[in-house]
Amino acid sequence: MPSLREQIKTTALTLTKFRELMKRMQENRPHDDLAIIKKAYDYSLKHHEGQSRASGEPYLVHPLEVALVLAEMKMDPVAVAAGLLHDSVEDTSVTIGDIRKEFGEQVAHIVEGVTKISKIDFATREEQQAENLRKMMLAMVDDIRVVLIKLADRLHNMRTLEHLQPDRQQKIAQETLEIYAPIAHRLGMGKIRGELEDLGFRFLDPDAYRQVEEAVNARRKQGEAFLAKMQQIIGEKLKEAGIQAHVESRIKRLYSIHKKLQRQRIGVDQVYDLFAMRVITRSLQDCYAVLGIIHNLWRPVPGRIKDFIAMPRPNFYQSLHTSVITEDGTPCEIQIRTEEMHKMAEEGIAAHWKYKDGPVSAQDEQRLAWLRQVVEWQRDVSDPNEFLSTLKVDLYPEEVYTFTPKGKVVVLPRDATPIDFAYTIHTEVGHTCVGAKVNGRMVPLRHKLHSGDIVEIITQPGHKPSRDWLGLVKSSRSRNKIKHWLNVHQRERAIEIGRKLIEKEARKYRVPLKDIKDEDFVRVASGYGLGRADDLMAGIGYGKYSARQVLARVLPAGTAQQIPGDLESEVASGPQPSTIASVVRRVFGDHNAITVKGQGDMLVYRARCCNPIRGESIVGYVTRGKGVAVHAINCANVTNLMYEPERRIDVEWAHDDTTPTSYPVKLTVFCDDRFGMLKSITGIIGDAKSNIRNIAAHSSNSQASVDIVLDIMDLKHLETIIAGLRKIPGVHEVQRLQKI
Repeated sequence: MPSLREQIKTTALTLTKFRELMKRMQENRPHDDLAIIKKAYDYSLKHHEGQSRASGEPYLVHPLEVALVLAEMKMDPVAVAAGLLHDSVEDTSVTIGDIRKEFGEQVAHIVEGVTKISKIDFATREEQQAENLRKMMLAMVDDIRVVLIKLADRLHNMRTLEHLQPDRQQKIAQETLEIYAPIAHRLGMGKIRGELEDLGFRFLDPDAYRQVEEAVNARRKQGEAFLAKMQQIIGEKLKEAGIQAHVESRIKRLYSIHKKLQRQRIGVDQVYDLFAMRVITRSLQDCYAVLGIIHNLWRPVPGRIKDFIAMPRPNFYQSLHTSVITEDGTPCEIQIRTEEMHKMAEEGIAAHWKYKDGPVSAQDEQRLAWLRQVVEWQRDVSDPNEFLSTLKVDLYPEEVYTFTPKGKVVVLPRDATPIDFAYTIHTEVGHTCVGAKVNGRMVPLRHKLHSGDIVEIITQPGHKPSRDWLGLVKSSRSRNKIKHWLNVHQRERAIEIGRKLIEKEARKYRVPLKDIKDEDFVRVASGYGLGRADDLMAGIGYGKYSARQVLARVLPAGTAQQIPGDLESEVASGPQPSTIASVVRRVFGDHNAITVKGQGDMLVYRARCCNPIRGESIVGYVTRGKGVAVHAINCANVTNLMYEPERRIDVEWAHDDTTPTSYPVKLTVFCDDRFGMLKSITGIIGDAKSNIRNIAAHSSNSQASVDIVLDIMDLKHLETIIAGLRKIPGVHEVQRLQKI
């Protein structure tokens, strides 16, 4: 029980926050009834009494901070009240029924959508995360306030992340960068997205964050002086032209700089939009007039002029972008937009969210169109890893604008192919696609589309999708449609093969199949953890189960006495339902053995596309005739291979205390081309007691890349070396190449 002094201190702190919240709400929504917010505050104060966060602050500070973020978004009282109550169900004895009774259906619906699923016994963290996201997205379809509260919740958690243990920091930061920041981006909420990304970057890769921060700070004083000069020049020219506009400046966010350095392999000095000006005008016509004035002042950089007003981004972002080179050779990006466009760029879907005439307006419906598609496409995806990977694809910005021959705009992901285009038009068009014309010329199906391309799809009745297409498509819609078709048809084929193999074994041992009932196959299937006889046949067809062992186990008790000795031994020595994982030592030797949850020893090999090393999360894939291929869980090929869930098999590194052997791993270090760099790199590797098998360096324009093949003991050993290399001054990025 907290002391009286602590209670007084807690009450004073939370009351101050609450008064700040009410002041903000009265400023932003002066005509709204705020009684529900006061009621929600009192309710939370009562039920969170005595609770504290990892920082030591009273727990109620968190809901109040979330409500403050929502108030800054100018959200309505219902949303702010739900923000105050969002943790009540999870962290107190309050139920959704209690919330519904006290605050009504709307608040209860929002709180339920935000509340984490904590009472279901999930098998893995991935499954829990996937289910959480499913629930949030389904709720978002009905009421976007669910995700706005979730984003506000995540933002405050990220602001206070330093109070958690390092492993928790890493997991939350990774999830923020992969899921929540992209959701904010797709909803057009640039301000929240930027802060989430920088905070996630800071905790996920502190060394890289420090390097970028130091590089920016070293240029900050000079940059601010440069921007002030630019601001004055532009302001004077606009005044001369009689254009009313607000001119402001900004320095590019750290995470955006980091991503550009990684993507383009450049130094900070080569980032064109490190310093940027923003001109906010009163009208659309003024935007284009300002663009002309800017280009008369400074020389524009070819290929860097982008008109997002005429062709908005998928999240409805609108602005003119141009990069210019000033008299002293300094590059600068200038963004030109109206006040309305600026509001939408900063606040996104929250800017015009109104509830007086119902929860969803026409424009917001358009903003949520992508979300509805995600929910629709993911309904049949049962594997949580697949759900998360395809969701991440859906959240990335789409940047290619193509056209049908009739002029309809088709928005696709970067590097999309004609197959993506075909599936966007219609599923059947995708299935029967045999070729394409781009700008009137025939192109192969692997051709990458570019903005402005006019695409005509050539179809052929009866044509079927190819598994190879999975390696060509970029949109999750296309990938899921192809996977679904392949899964259905490949499964049918596998069931047919499984039945033929059973029949072959039965003929070999002169076992009459008419004596075996369907119920017997169902019984054996349940022993393998399967639900139906067809699942068992598919497993046999894929090579996951032995037809001989299945036949031995399915035979009636009376028949077992008459069968040949070698088949009878299959019954005695064959796997039982409770078979423990067997350690395979055929390929890797004692230390590198892999545990396979299966039926006796199976031929296992590490996939060459990703070369997994001890300590990495791995997954097995039953190949046809080659045994089990073991991939790293994050291998690019895993998503393509796992469209047949029956062929997935659980594998893990065997627990072994013997002296470990090493794995060859290839790293590429992107760095400045300076004296002593190679010595620093090899010194870090030597200090980590790793042998260098091969090293090669390439340099161009004062930048260099160093390819190194070295011996690695396990994942921890590799992470230590990479962390050390990233700390070397002048090193921009270190990447592991899967193929050697």
